[in-house]
Amino acid sequence: MWRKIYNNLLDWKNNNINIKPLMLLGVRQSGKTYIINKFCENEFENYIYVNLFEQDNIVSLYNSNLTSDEKFLQLKVLLNFDIEKENTVLFIDEIQESEKLISELKYFCEKHNNVRIICAGSLLGVKLKRSKSSFPVGKVKMINMYPMDFEEFLMAMGEELLISAIKDAYTKNKKLSTSVHEKAMNLYRVYLITGGMPESINNMVLVNSDYIKYDITILDNILNSYFNDMNKYVTNDNEALKINKVYKSLPTQLANNSRKFQYSKLDKKARAREYETSIDWLCASNIVMKSRFIKLPEIPLEGFVDDEIFKLYLSDIGILSNILKISIQDILTDNISLYKGVIAENYVANALKSNGFDLYYWKYNDTAEIDFLIYNKDGIIPIEVKANNNTKSKSLKIYCDKFKPKYSIKISANEFGYDAKNKIKSIPLYAVFCINKDN
Repeated sequence: MWRKIYNNLLDWKNNNINIKPLMLLGVRQSGKTYIINKFCENEFENYIYVNLFEQDNIVSLYNSNLTSDEKFLQLKVLLNFDIEKENTVLFIDEIQESEKLISELKYFCEKHNNVRIICAGSLLGVKLKRSKSSFPVGKVKMINMYPMDFEEFLMAMGEELLISAIKDAYTKNKKLSTSVHEKAMNLYRVYLITGGMPESINNMVLVNSDYIKYDITILDNILNSYFNDMNKYVTNDNEALKINKVYKSLPTQLANNSRKFQYSKLDKKARAREYETSIDWLCASNIVMKSRFIKLPEIPLEGFVDDEIFKLYLSDIGILSNILKISIQDILTDNISLYKGVIAENYVANALKSNGFDLYYWKYNDTAEIDFLIYNKDGIIPIEVKANNNTKSKSLKIYCDKFKPKYSIKISANEFGYDAKNKIKSIPLYAVFCINKDN
């Protein structure tokens, strides 16, 4: 399957000036190992694969008291290959199994930067947060990988011409034909079923979009693997229970009227300090994404964050649909009721995050809320998300009157359009992947 991150991997390979080991972070089963394998096989003459779950002799080597030079020489012996050989790449999978080897990446960067190394692993973000060994800050290039976005989904479905049409309409701000618009909206609803997990999308491709034959247990199994992971890298069983409780509360949290994460939804007597590490675990694992409240939408946004107020989104829209137990038929017929807006908002959060945006939102008392604030070449741009065709924008009007952005974005089930008077750019839900930092 085609993945956008492949271009990031190529950029890393082609950088011959500041060579660093590469670390790929991402939620479990988002396709990290697959795309790294494909990249290494395609782009290098020699490819060495190491899985630390299977090769504990390498873990033992790096736990020893040998010097870094001695470990490096013995690593080559264990691999039975000179990893300094030209056009060679070493992929270390499940690297979280060796804190010492993670620390040694600094040595590779400083002493053997002719060696190309890529690292990945399950819950690697959590492990790095809780590691007792020092992390080689500034000596490792880190890239975040997310589940497949809607553009990658369309590519997997063989809809390259539709992608081109959507991009062209976005650039020129022109409407698609009614039939093409309806086709794109129908595919958007299919994406709400599969989400961005490669195995889930691949299954939909294999059954030729016959929804009756689609294997819904794929997402069940992925979700169960998440719950199993919640027992890993925790301080005690109580913390695992708290992580589980926070995660299971998220659909309800997203639908509550307060428009923020409420600890009282976990327990009437719950306090922030009791669940901070649990939320931190979920964010570090990339299972959830945090959107932070902005007190004042000014540059830099990071300087106006209120850390006490935030929202949490699930990292994959298919997982959210699965947790909510919405039937495939109800999704396809757009019969999602009150959760329709929640699902659309989570979908947009996933798309923006995949395109490299940090997630922020703004609220003014109980009169207005802007779902997302992004920062691009045009400054701070407010985004409002509507799941339906009803696109009245009271919140956008209040925000624009108050802060005068260059323009605003309204995402909905409607076609492309531009309201010149109010400077509102209308973008259909299926075109969110087009929003990037250059436009």
